[in-house]
This record gives sequence, structure tokens and C-alpha cells, in this order.
Amino acid sequence: MSTLLIVEDEQELAQVVAYNLKREGFQVSICLSAEEALHWTTHNAVPDLVILDIVLPGMSGIELCRRWRQQESTHNLPILFLSARGEETDRIIGFEMGADDYLVKPFHVRELLLRVRAILRRRTLPSPAVGSSDHLQSGALRMDRKKHQVFAHNQEVALTSMEFKLLEILLTHKGVVQSRDALLAAVWNSHNTAIQTRTVDVHVKRLRQKLGPAGDNIETVRNIGYCLRDSNPDGP
Repeated sequence: MSTLLIVEDEQELAQVVAYNLKREGFQVSICLSAEEALHWTTHNAVPDLVILDIVLPGMSGIELCRRWRQQESTHNLPILFLSARGEETDRIIGFEMGADDYLVKPFHVRELLLRVRAILRRRTLPSPAVGSSDHLQSGALRMDRKKHQVFAHNQEVALTSMEFKLLEILLTHKGVVQSRDALLAAVWNSHNTAIQTRTVDVHVKRLRQKLGPAGDNIETVRNIGYCLRDSNPDGP
């Protein structure tokens, strides 16, 4: 049974969402503030997914997400932002902070359920790579799929689940251009136009930043998508 944490200061809304999720077989807990949620994840088992409001009393959902991403135990915690802020810039900020998805209020409960299941399903999908090797490498980049670890120039890099899957796709198709639509389908398992190709751009930008110089090998192919250049271990 998957465990979900709802962080929402509107108690009535939180109860409605929790009720519908429990009907679908999920185990659900509710926190009414970011501070309460931070305390909850420190003293309980890390949930399988968090549904997180952005506008909260005290600490914002954005700041809570940032803190979770900095902690070893929660750095790859799946997060679905739930917010009344629906502008493109708001979505981009959410994804830049490491969100796995972003749903705008008001919303249909069924859409929320579908997105929750999609995120959870992505975490359990078999690896898309050719072959069965647990270890992938390109130049200074190394990935251990089994341990869910990535190293750049022998330094471990903490990636979110989406960033890890994105890099995995690029590593297993070294030298092959991947379109943004193809990456959406493979990484986000989505052909939903609500999840835009801009999402891919934001995640690639964050991935490059985290990988440092090794991230320079992820090339942008104008008007198409991205390609990981296969370089020598001692190369750039």
C-alpha cells in the first residue's frame, strides 16, 4: 500500500482529497503547515509521494520542497505541487525546485488521482535501457541503477527521481537525439498536453547544473530535443 502525505492548510480541502485517496486504497496522512510536514518526515517513514500546496502559513511549499531536496533521506521524494498559481512562470519555478508534477486549483479529483498513480507508476517502471547492466557510464558520468546513485567526476550527485530517469534515458541512448516529446513519454510516461515540453527543458537545465562540467555533454539539438555526447572518461 502506497503512503501519501498531503500538505494543505485548507483543512476541508485536505480532508476531501484524503477521503478520495483512501477510497482508492492509499494510506494518507495530512499536515496543515510546512513546518508540521517537515517534522512529520523527520520522525516517520518517508512517504511514497507528497501532495504539496505552495501557499502555506509560515514556510511556503516552495521552501519546504527546497529543504526536502537538501536532505539525504528526502532528496528524491516525489512531490506533486497543488496550487492556485497557474501561470507558466509559477509552473516553471515549481519544476525548477524539483517537483514531479504540478496541478492547478481548482482541479478535478479524478485528474489528481490519475496524476498520483502516474507518478507512483513511474517509480516502479522497469528501466528503459537496452541490456540488463546495472552500471551505465559516459565519460565522467557513472550511474548505478540498482543503488540509484550517480557520480560525476567521482563525486556523487543527488538527483530527484525525474532527473535520474531523464539521465538514464540519455545515458542508454548515447549519441542519439531524443526529442522533447519522446522524453516526456519515456520519463514522465505522459502524452498529456498539460505536461508541456517546457518541463523537459527545466529538468535538463537543473540536471546540467547538478552534474557540473560533466553536464556540458548534454547537448541541445535546436528545435528537436537533447543528446548526450559520448565522451572519453578523461574528456570534458
